[in-house]
Amino acid sequence: MSRFRWLLPAVATVIWLIIGGVTGPYAGKLAEVQINDRAAFLPDDAESTMVTSALSAVQDDQFLSAIVVVEYGRELTEADLAEAERLAQQLGGIPGVTDSPEPPVPSEDGQAVQFAVPVDSGNDVAETVAQIRDAVQGAGQHVYVTGPAGFAADLSNAFANIDGLLLAVALSAVLLILLVVYRSPLLPFVVLSSAVLALAASSAIVYTLADRDVLTLNGQSQGIMFILVVGAATDYALLLVSRFREALQEHRSGYQAMTLAVRRALPAILASGGTVILGVLCLLASALNSNRSLGPVAAIGIALAMAASLTFLPAVLALLGRTVFWPFPPRYGEPQAGRVGIWGRVARLVGSRPRLVWVFTAAALAAFALFVPRLDTEGVSQSDLFLSEVEAVQGQQALAEHFPTGAGSPAFIATPASQAEAANALVAADPGVADVAPLTSDGADAQAEQGAPPEAVEDQALSIAVLNDPADSPAAVETIRRLRADLDSVSPDALVGGETAVLLDTQEASSRDLVVTIPLVLLVVFVVLVVLLRSVVAPVLLVAANVLSFAATLGAAALVFEFVFGFDRIEPAVPLYGFVFLIALGIDYSIFLMTRVREEARRFGTRPGIMRGLTATGGVITSAGVVLAATFAALAVIPLSFLVQIAFIVAVGVLVDTLVVRSLLVPALSYDLGDRIWWPTRRTSRRALRDRSEKGTDAVVR
Repeated sequence: MSRFRWLLPAVATVIWLIIGGVTGPYAGKLAEVQINDRAAFLPDDAESTMVTSALSAVQDDQFLSAIVVVEYGRELTEADLAEAERLAQQLGGIPGVTDSPEPPVPSEDGQAVQFAVPVDSGNDVAETVAQIRDAVQGAGQHVYVTGPAGFAADLSNAFANIDGLLLAVALSAVLLILLVVYRSPLLPFVVLSSAVLALAASSAIVYTLADRDVLTLNGQSQGIMFILVVGAATDYALLLVSRFREALQEHRSGYQAMTLAVRRALPAILASGGTVILGVLCLLASALNSNRSLGPVAAIGIALAMAASLTFLPAVLALLGRTVFWPFPPRYGEPQAGRVGIWGRVARLVGSRPRLVWVFTAAALAAFALFVPRLDTEGVSQSDLFLSEVEAVQGQQALAEHFPTGAGSPAFIATPASQAEAANALVAADPGVADVAPLTSDGADAQAEQGAPPEAVEDQALSIAVLNDPADSPAAVETIRRLRADLDSVSPDALVGGETAVLLDTQEASSRDLVVTIPLVLLVVFVVLVVLLRSVVAPVLLVAANVLSFAATLGAAALVFEFVFGFDRIEPAVPLYGFVFLIALGIDYSIFLMTRVREEARRFGTRPGIMRGLTATGGVITSAGVVLAATFAALAVIPLSFLVQIAFIVAVGVLVDTLVVRSLLVPALSYDLGDRIWWPTRRTSRRALRDRSEKGTDAVVR
């Protein structure tokens, strides 16, 4: 029977290779089902969403405006205006343009014109905008395509590198680290193969669900899923390979060694993956569709990373046996490594001065946490979202130079018809509004006397308001907030929508998500740890340590963002994502440590078990933390401030969790508490105490 032990691993390997061959192309197809429009992320009861629904009654199609700005660098002539009109009519024939563009409007300084081109939001906006940009080249000294459609197109273009550059950078970073860790030319490629197969399978599932409108996928969710899958699969592989190496020193057979390795690593991997899955699924409680959809997208990725790490990877390792570690394979019967070296010295430091170690590390983390209030989470404008020059931002600057800055993205006011006149008068008197005019049933500005009420559509009147400030500026957001409050005195049913209102609603929904999601994540993680460790004190300690670690990371980020990167503000979703990932992922390393401590404590007692567990897991957990930090850092290759901020917070936070919390704070505090760490159960049995007294504790860490 033993001669056929290779059959099961071989079958598992072949099945995974078939899965990879079938699902591999889907990673490159995810861009086809992305939705990167902020308005689509808002819930149905958001005020701007309700205004959009009202606008659909006077608009035949749902569209985004592409604003064409032509600068001439001189005084306009009649010929220039005629040419601009001809160009606008020509753009109406481009596929994806829903109607004839509006007539060109000259600027007050007489040196530029602008006109709006309606782009079908259900079509490929990036492709339509690209065709518009090609068609208008050479129209003047400078010509730009901006507005909501222009920004949506440039955002899609920024995300276009996710399945190419991002993945290449992440995999290259992981490969380099694994080559250093394993000192083997073969093993790193086996580990990366497991990660790539998990990524292919998860991409196929996410593509299918997004294509059928079961979930909403955007560029940031796709990028985060790629990083999570590669990082998590590699972390689980490091843990399994470490156990496999140990088992090969106990068994001659690679198959028997792998069986033992899986049995030992399985609880930690399942607990770790389950914690991350449950943690990210807490995002389902978010109000924003973008946050809510990230939960299942990330959960699918983590589940497939676990599946590949517990099936494909063990199968390949069992087939290759010791050969996979060439040129330094472990020998049967040799003493296990990990009881000497730097982690032995760290363990002795923790054991000799536990209270000093945990007090000092906690104080250092708390000092960084004091800078958290410097982090401004009021949100950023669309212009500040891009870290490289894009045409939409340049066009927005040109608009601000020649036209009322809010002209390209006006606000829309919806009020009961009977209160429309009073509402328009109030809006016109606001210092942040340049002009207000009624909107007729055909969607055009009403050509009526000043102050005339707009035409009623289903007893609801619509007006269009041009703001004095750029639509994505903090000043414009404040104007919308003020208008909403003032209009309540006219009618509680009055609504304010438009691009600026979408930005405001997104910020408010993100702030609400912080308040709701963070306690839910903490509760879920705490319950998982209680079940896993069968203790109350240890979970409280671990959760508190990771919360302190997150606060310290956020404080450090506040300083770096302000004084190094020059980020004045960040999106409210950045600390939310950072919290979810750092608590769910950072707790992994404490799980890896404490499950090993629990295993060792059964034999040697709690305090010796802590020292042995820290020594045995030090190398593998540090390697796992460095790998995960490197993969998240790869997000910085996408030139968007949101992803760079996420990359910094998670990468630094993971290193803090790995090198400080798991290495010093948690083991030192646990050592200081002793058996009380397992309350209300008693981890140190009488047999353990007897064995410990017979063997002595001075040889626990050599």
